[in-house]
Amino acid sequence: SRFAGDEGQKTVEDFLAAIKEEIATGMSVKSAIQSGFKKALSAIVDGNVTTIIAAVILLFRGSGTVRGFAQTLLIGVILSMFTALVITRLILLALYAVGLQDEKFYGRAKERKVFDFVSKRWICIAISLVLIVGGFAVMAVQHFSGNHAMNFSMEFLGGTSSNVTFNEAMDIDRLSAEVGPVVEEVTGDANVQFQTVEGTNEVIIKTRTLNSEERIQLNDALEEKFGIDKELINAESISATVSDEMRSDAVIAVVLATICMLLYIWFRFSDVRFAGSAIIALLHDVLIVLGFYALSRISVGNTFIACMLTIVGYSINATIVIFDRIRENLKMSAKPDLKEVVNKSITQTLTRSIYTTLTTFVTIAVLWIMGVSSIREFAAPIMVGLIAGVYSSVFLTGSIWYMLRTKFVKKD
Repeated sequence: SRFAGDEGQKTVEDFLAAIKEEIATGMSVKSAIQSGFKKALSAIVDGNVTTIIAAVILLFRGSGTVRGFAQTLLIGVILSMFTALVITRLILLALYAVGLQDEKFYGRAKERKVFDFVSKRWICIAISLVLIVGGFAVMAVQHFSGNHAMNFSMEFLGGTSSNVTFNEAMDIDRLSAEVGPVVEEVTGDANVQFQTVEGTNEVIIKTRTLNSEERIQLNDALEEKFGIDKELINAESISATVSDEMRSDAVIAVVLATICMLLYIWFRFSDVRFAGSAIIALLHDVLIVLGFYALSRISVGNTFIACMLTIVGYSINATIVIFDRIRENLKMSAKPDLKEVVNKSITQTLTRSIYTTLTTFVTIAVLWIMGVSSIREFAAPIMVGLIAGVYSSVFLTGSIWYMLRTKFVKKD
């Protein structure tokens, strides 16, 4: 839901940025509102349609958590796009009609010094390769040291279910606040699930698979902290809730969504190199976050799938905005300097990319600071993904397109 809301925010910001640019060309405010809407429409539509395509495929091809995520995402993006395209425009026209006609209320785009992003492309590519290879190296070290490459949760590997009878009835909130930290201290894993048994003081605590020594430590800790009779604690192993079929469905759904987004971008921009650059950026962001999961040993569970899908959607949207500006600037010259066009386009959209990422990052950071462990395990990878997404959009996609365009030139 947060991601869908941010999609609407980015759509509004694209609209407002276009208005400022039109005012800077000397247009009146009213003309700038009308022209800005038309100018921003293609970027708004393309950015949201790619996300909708992914959501539809995930909805029909995914299962379980993936399908629930896709349904929420689809509804949210459609509603936010309608709000931004219709409601925001009407509000601006209404404000103009009631007297807010001075351009100071809307702003004027400033001419910014163009930064040479393309010339720095090899440095940026080297940084990305180091981070990605480093992530794979961490996975290999974990694997050969006897652990899993990543810290898979009980949803993927199964776990241990402990039936504990407390001296008084406890609700889920209290269990998370008081019992959760005690269990986490023993297991070293924040992925702890509680289930109460109605009409009794019994609670089912689900954790990663515990060995006999860890089970004894957990029983002793619960007895010490809550005065329960550890002889009444029963523990048993539980199977994984995410089956191999669900995992394969999720992977297939993501692959199909990526292919369809590639085809749409190819169709809309009439250049497969735009699509290829976007997919490389998506792969970059996913691999960076995978490396972070491996390094931080954050639990990989159902939220992992939603986290990856959120990052993919964020990255593709920011990339589309830059590509739309490149397409627009290419039309302004019969024989454009491709390097100059890319640098200019990224510079023109840089403020938008930074602001939209920053506002979302602040919100997620607050969740990470104030939230419980399970929320933190979702928020931390999202923050890394946001940084990786804006980095790839600004420093990689335009440069990769430039390299592909100059390497594989269309014949007249």
